[in-house]
Amino acid sequence: MADDADSYAVSRRHHLATLSYEAGLRGLESRLVGPAGDILRVARPSGGRDTMVLAVPASDGGWSYLWGGGGSAATADPSRAAELIAAFLGH
Repeated sequence: MADDADSYAVSRRHHLATLSYEAGLRGLESRLVGPAGDILRVARPSGGRDTMVLAVPASDGGWSYLWGGGGSAATADPSRAAELIAAFLGH
């Protein structure tokens, strides 16, 4: 059971780190927050707007990103997710 929880946490952090990189390429600031680094805070550096992003297992067996305002995207395309988040933040 502990191995499953560890695998889940590693996968989640991997997806969030990948999105953090993509967000940075778009001029956004991001950092992992939470007790286990399980949430990604993404912010517009100049405007003060931000959102929290989760990576969660999806019903199709993959993973999805979820963020404020009802946003979501598949982790299979972190570039698209970063674009959607940038648009949501008005960047």
